Amino acid sequence: AVYRIVAIDVRSRREGRDLRKVGYYDPIKNQTYLNIPVILYFLEQGAQPTGTVQDISKKAGVFMELSSNQQTKFN
Repeated sequence: AVYRIVAIDVRSRREGRDLRKVGYYDPIKNQTYLNIPVILYFLEQGAQPTGTVQDISKKAGVFMELSSNQQTKFN
């Protein structure tokens, strides 16, 4: 199984239309693709990643890209 990583509006249904595809994760092949500039844009706009996406992003160093004064505390 390959998982798409998408940004969605919290006001839409879970199965609703995504705002933008920002990457994918393939656990079998252990491959990850992240569009880091787009992910950073959404994070700076207040997006909150799910726990799984947060773990994948941490491994890829996405949060290191955020400046220390703009870094958001995630659950």
